[in-house]
Amino acid sequence: MSRWIHVFGDGKADGGAADKELLGGKGANLAEMTRLGIPVPPGFTVSTAACAEVLANKGRWPEGLADEIRAGLRHIEAATGRRFGDPEHPLLVSVRSGAAVSMPGMMDTILNLGLSDATLAGLAGAEHGRFAADSYRRLVQMLGDVVLEIDHALFERELTQVKADVGAKLDTELSEADLQRLVRRYKAIVLQETGKPFPEDPIEQLSLAISAVFDSWNTTRAVKYRQLNDIHGLAGTAVNVQAMVFGNRGENSATGVCFTRDPSTGENAFYGEFLQNAQGEDVVAGIRTPLPIEGIDEILPGMLAQLLSVKERLENHYKDMQDIEFTVENGELYMLQTRAGKRTGAAAVRIAVDMVKEGLLDEREALWRIQPSALDQLLHPTFDPSAPRNVAARGLPASPGAATGRVVFSAAAAEEHAARNEAVILVRNETSPEDIGGMHASRGILTARGGMTSHAAVVARGMGTCCVAGCNELIIDADGGGARLGDSRLEIGDWLSLDGSTGEVMLGRVPTVEPELSGDFAQVMHWSDEVRRMRVRTNADTPQDAQRAREFGAEGIGLCRTEHMFFGEDRIAAVRRMILADSPRQRQAALDELLPLQRSDFEGIFSAMAGLPVTVRLLDPPLHEFLPHEEALQAELARSLGWETSAVKARVAELSELNPMLGKRGCRLGLTFPEIYDMQVRAIFEAAGRCASAGIEVKPEIMIPLVGARTELAALRERILADEPALRESSGFQGDVLIGTMIEVPRAALTAGEIAEVADFFSFGTNDLTQMGLGLSRDDTGPIIASYIAAGLYERDPFASLDQAGVGRLVDIACREGRAARPELKIGVCGEHGGDPRSIQFFERCELAYVSCSPFRVPIARLAAAQAFMQAEADAGR
Repeated sequence: MSRWIHVFGDGKADGGAADKELLGGKGANLAEMTRLGIPVPPGFTVSTAACAEVLANKGRWPEGLADEIRAGLRHIEAATGRRFGDPEHPLLVSVRSGAAVSMPGMMDTILNLGLSDATLAGLAGAEHGRFAADSYRRLVQMLGDVVLEIDHALFERELTQVKADVGAKLDTELSEADLQRLVRRYKAIVLQETGKPFPEDPIEQLSLAISAVFDSWNTTRAVKYRQLNDIHGLAGTAVNVQAMVFGNRGENSATGVCFTRDPSTGENAFYGEFLQNAQGEDVVAGIRTPLPIEGIDEILPGMLAQLLSVKERLENHYKDMQDIEFTVENGELYMLQTRAGKRTGAAAVRIAVDMVKEGLLDEREALWRIQPSALDQLLHPTFDPSAPRNVAARGLPASPGAATGRVVFSAAAAEEHAARNEAVILVRNETSPEDIGGMHASRGILTARGGMTSHAAVVARGMGTCCVAGCNELIIDADGGGARLGDSRLEIGDWLSLDGSTGEVMLGRVPTVEPELSGDFAQVMHWSDEVRRMRVRTNADTPQDAQRAREFGAEGIGLCRTEHMFFGEDRIAAVRRMILADSPRQRQAALDELLPLQRSDFEGIFSAMAGLPVTVRLLDPPLHEFLPHEEALQAELARSLGWETSAVKARVAELSELNPMLGKRGCRLGLTFPEIYDMQVRAIFEAAGRCASAGIEVKPEIMIPLVGARTELAALRERILADEPALRESSGFQGDVLIGTMIEVPRAALTAGEIAEVADFFSFGTNDLTQMGLGLSRDDTGPIIASYIAAGLYERDPFASLDQAGVGRLVDIACREGRAARPELKIGVCGEHGGDPRSIQFFERCELAYVSCSPFRVPIARLAAAQAFMQAEADAGR
């Protein structure tokens, strides 16, 4: 028979930190803290295996689970001296979720279970009537909301009304009698909404709560969070049943959330907040604005030293920054949770470097502490400090960065506007887990309530989204249609700017400046470069992009798309004349006009890369893309050429194709109009010659696109080689020039051995290879892919992260067959998958020579390549 529960606390621990898959992160760490002797309220964990079983059987519990839960309760009773359901000395428990991967706020929690009319007096005793009544109203509300699925607003409305009746502003100002009246009103809501009275039996309460936590694994918000954070393959959530400790027992009690280092900057300083006489949900929900942890000794003398001692023990043990939750009951400290803390990209880098300096980590361990995607936050613009700022209000700097967008007041509206590529700022009283989709879609988040560890702050930092929380000067209209921000009126669609590093909220749009990278960032990049095997190139089409990529550490250009050069205002007219030419002579005249422009482009790029390899892809897209399709623009082009508009229309129609991405493009274009490729090759040689004469080393690589057969590449290669002696003589360039191809057609991958015989290198064009391999248009199937992911048919977008089972198999076949035919064949990848950490892991296993990605993803790829190499080493050593 399966063992479904695992106890912890009171000196006993069935498991530890290594058991996250079975116990979830929270349960595993509670067991680990028990082993470390850190004060943890006793409890037990219902395993993820039990959750999987329950969900698979549509809510039915497996045999033996109920009995094991009763055994777990006996463990807690023995440790606390209280009994579950006992009228005189009642045991109350909490039920909290905890998956193997942290999902803050995404699943359900219920506190104070076991409280009922029969046990209320036993909890209150002679002196704590208000505390007991407060705990009871929390239970009725949480059980009603989470378990019975009653609209949360109904309970909030009653709370607001009772506070108004007695003139109270805060929940803590309500008396015992006020809270008892609130409990009665809450119970009336339960009866009205469900047709059944509030469940008074403690075992029924606990069973309902555990089932609700299991069910929360498949709520919309939890599913969406896993999709957004690329979390797959988990069995479900564990459930932690734990003896309640009460931060709301009185003035000598408190609850708080802390980080062992600053999660925004990474500074080695204890960072957190607490609330006196409150329960943990009050802190994370943002309902009351908490106090900085530095001030806790003013209320609870000596508590800060105890917390700092726990902080040191946890960091030294886990060797990582920790996010901890604690409760103080009657002056006694208890730890409720520890986990690796969410952090910004800047904080991740600083923490990793500092921990190496402190001797907690070695350099390789430090690299594992940084999510490559988190570096993205360090590489984008911030607000220009010299620009005027119309500061309307200030809040707490909850997640750093700069964000400008149009105001929306709901998560749904944020998603709708973002789907139209509109930048939005989500403005809320406080966020809740249901807002996860809108938060992800927003450029920034502004909340009226909540602190630095509220839901909005924690989730925004994890996403790298700018957030200002606890803005007291923000008052949102009751209907959610507008707001008052300081002395200003805020309406839907107004422009707003947020500075998540200062907490400033500004009306209008504020200009930005480019980021400056820290010495810690350079150190992490240095460590990455020392470890990784694969080189990292960039996709760049201009000298400016090439220079920026070099600053980010690019070691060459893996894809220079020449078609992007053709759209410039100084050349599009010549391009169109070339396309519309009636004869080879007219076409050559237009190409002669384009030659110096192309040469200048290449000269600038070669100079920027200064001795690093540059792969130039010859013209790829179909010619009709360069022609105007609107009638007015066609008429204007006709006038510039001295043609009739009807002639231009006819030529555009002649060049149009029903499926242009599979039509006359790539090598087919070069074979049909060879003079186009001739001009580009000449421009490459002449630019290389000019750079070489100026003392600049050049390593050009000519890439033929869209090859599907050996014969296509052989024909174009022979044409280039035939012209090469004359080109070298006229340009003066004597360096090596490689000729290779993109592998982006499935047939090319399957016949790579033949193609390799006439290629110096392969570069996988994984964008088109994915498009053709999956039969999905990357331009038209976004909604289909999104629906597939939502339905669980795809784990992730195959255009963002390589489909390793299908397209990856094509890559693997091409690598093996290409190398078999030509052992010295150089192989890389130039699709945007080259900047995706998960795809880079696969490319390392294929032993590619390099990956190539957009300039801003170069640092991400450098770190990901180092992690991929370390993972490959670890796998080989198993």
